[in-house]
Amino acid sequence: MAESPEKPLLQVLLCSPRGFCAGVVRAIESVERALAIHGAPVYVRHEIVHNRYVVDSLRQKGAIFVEELDEVPDDGQPVIFSAHGVPRTVPAEAGRRNLFALDATCPLVTKVHREAEIHYRRGREIVLIGHSGHPEVVGTMGQLPAGSITLVETPEDVDRFVPRDVHNLAYVTQTTLSVQDTLGMVERLKGRFPEIVGPHKEDICYATTNRQEAVRRVAPVVDAMVVVGAPNSSNSQRLKEVAEKSGCPFAVLVQRAADIDWARFENVTRLGVTAGASAPEVLVEEVLDAFARRYALSVETVSAATEDMFFPLPRPLRDQAAE
Repeated sequence: MAESPEKPLLQVLLCSPRGFCAGVVRAIESVERALAIHGAPVYVRHEIVHNRYVVDSLRQKGAIFVEELDEVPDDGQPVIFSAHGVPRTVPAEAGRRNLFALDATCPLVTKVHREAEIHYRRGREIVLIGHSGHPEVVGTMGQLPAGSITLVETPEDVDRFVPRDVHNLAYVTQTTLSVQDTLGMVERLKGRFPEIVGPHKEDICYATTNRQEAVRRVAPVVDAMVVVGAPNSSNSQRLKEVAEKSGCPFAVLVQRAADIDWARFENVTRLGVTAGASAPEVLVEEVLDAFARRYALSVETVSAATEDMFFPLPRPLRDQAAE
């Protein structure tokens, strides 16, 4: 019997931190805790986080995902708002209907909402750096009356923006943007409007910053980068972009190991692997296992930061769990 050929060697540089952030952990645990306390069904407005594996897992446990509250019956069961945040009209409607609403908005997104409100109360016109249509952007713009916030997505948008009063401006940003791209946008805004007021502390969240920094360290020294994450996940898409801009010959975003186009990895000897903030570690392991079936792996972790952030569950879930 012929011996099987030896597997080619593949050095894997595993980015750290990667995967779940504190806001995502809090959101998923909110659904699981609500199911444990109240039983199924628990309704969730929008995907709790942008990851199909996570959503499907929660659906199997009894979560029902809806896009709008008019899909939620008046049956007394909880309805949870996703980690991305919601416009003010959503909790207002929930209150009007006496729905049992639980807010799983990431506290770092809530921070941006509060900043926008303070600027508005001080009479400032607000510029939001973000991506049109993303739930977080919809939620932030929905905190204030229409016309209070102008969304800019590109440097060209900044150049076209005509404020009502150049001396009375502020900016906030989506929490999951590219750190480097956003810095360029902010510098452009400040160049045009030197008096514009920014956040006391950077809006881009710690998890986004740390994951991008790890990718920036790995990208220049690998032949390819695999980002585990969903196509509708902003922070996962940004990791792919950061890898490409940092010198990686090619980067791919995959949801599962089954999505990998193996022909593209034929000549790869050094591979970077990371995961977006809403991608569970089990999917990273699945991808590594798939590579291990084809290659002899040597795995090394490249760490950019140590994370110990923790966000408590929404108060009603904490209170009921303690009883």
